[in-house]
Amino acid sequence: MSEQGATKLSPKVLLIDPVRMLPSLLIPLVGVLFVGGFSPRSFGWAAFGVLGTIVFAVVRWATFSYRLVGDRLEIRRSLISRSVRTIPLERVRGVDISTPPMHRLLGLAVLKIDTGASGGGEQEGELDGVSVAEAERLKDVLLRSVRAARAAGAATGLDGGPEGHGSVAAPPLAEGQAVHRPGGASPDTSLERPFEEPQEHVIVKVPRRWLLYGPLSGAFLFTPFAVAGGAIGLLFQWGDQLGLGRDAAWNAGRWVWDHPILIVAVVLALIVAMPFVAAVMYAVFNWDFTLKEREGYLVAERGLVTRRSVSLEARRTRGYEIVDALAERRAGVVRMWAIVTGLGDSETRGQLLPDVPRPVALEVASQSVGPFTAPLRPHPPVARNRRLFRAIVPWLALAAVPAVLAVATATPAWWIPAAVSLVLAGLGVPLGNDRYRSLGHGYDGVRLLSVRSGSLRRSQAVIERRAVVGWRLRQTWFQRRAGVLTLVAGVGAGKGGYEAMDVSEEQGVAFPAEVTPEWLTPFLTRD
Repeated sequence: MSEQGATKLSPKVLLIDPVRMLPSLLIPLVGVLFVGGFSPRSFGWAAFGVLGTIVFAVVRWATFSYRLVGDRLEIRRSLISRSVRTIPLERVRGVDISTPPMHRLLGLAVLKIDTGASGGGEQEGELDGVSVAEAERLKDVLLRSVRAARAAGAATGLDGGPEGHGSVAAPPLAEGQAVHRPGGASPDTSLERPFEEPQEHVIVKVPRRWLLYGPLSGAFLFTPFAVAGGAIGLLFQWGDQLGLGRDAAWNAGRWVWDHPILIVAVVLALIVAMPFVAAVMYAVFNWDFTLKEREGYLVAERGLVTRRSVSLEARRTRGYEIVDALAERRAGVVRMWAIVTGLGDSETRGQLLPDVPRPVALEVASQSVGPFTAPLRPHPPVARNRRLFRAIVPWLALAAVPAVLAVATATPAWWIPAAVSLVLAGLGVPLGNDRYRSLGHGYDGVRLLSVRSGSLRRSQAVIERRAVVGWRLRQTWFQRRAGVLTLVAGVGAGKGGYEAMDVSEEQGVAFPAEVTPEWLTPFLTRD
């Protein structure tokens, strides 16, 4: 196939690749210098290694190209063996743009194309090192081509069916715009077409003061301890090179152990730093979080150091999931994710909102999927007993062990863990009751169903009826004894299944029959 029309990455990426390879080369280079005694020859070998890295980056850049051909994107590599990765436009689920710090300094971006076919969050195609303008233009070309191909499919009756509520129809094609049709011309996918600023409107822009809610989610709370642990690990790893031998490390450890007040002070300082560091880290990742609607796509942009733009096709949105931790619930804030078909790495890419007030999240959910106004139905009282049992009894059993040891050995110190376990058992009472109050499931009778569970991390999923592909009833031995079961709604989106936990056996049959009567009614028997 001819290489005419192929496009290469920006040459500026050659300034980034060697720097990115430096961490993997650092230990070998330091080893070469130490083994060579920092002689001129050792520095020569180290310089040769750095030069080889630069040559490798240049060859890789020169042998990489991409182009749009008809209704597909081709990514070519020929570094060692020639390979061509072809991505049909009809499989494109989203196009993401991110700008890491070094890329931003050079005006570059990373463009990722998600087809929903790769497991584990892997992307089907990645262009690492295009200019920001080229990334935006290529994203516009790809998404317009996808819409044109699907519009042509809908016109010929080849589309997947009618769109549901919350989906955004493709805009009408401009006069003279070519559309791929069976036996006709391919859509205009030329990379040379000028970039046209797409029409968009902002759904919500998160004010910076709302970033203070970040620590309530528990995200990044343990960052100070992780940093301290990493510093200690590096100290042990590089101790010899820094002149700190094993004896010096042991002496330092004994000195610290002999000064427990210092240990307590450091731990208290790390605990005090937890919310502040968590707030900073949360702000770095969610800075200027903006959710937009752009020509049939929901676009989420965020990030301070690395700016990221994620596009989700609105017509593939099948619901949303609202999550709040215990502290978030007290403050009245929630986080929200979209439930989208064929979305890789949904935990990261599917986030619609960080911590925002609940009314704001519900308004966004109403615009993207639709309002769910039906009340959630409570689960049977035996579900409360099961949660109280699991929240209290294990701590009571744990308290019994040190209590017996305290009596048997006449050692008062054993009463301390026993007392702590009893306190935790007492806290299990409100925790178990809250977990029961969080249980619920419901159906609005038209198109949306919902399930909710959890306390320390409460999650409520609202799903379109058309997204349900099956039902599964799961019942453990203990659930059979209690007369309850777990009902799982199988969904071809998001996590693949959403659970209504500890429903009664009657609810486990009646709820699926209500939501999908055409599936289950013929199999039901009346007493």
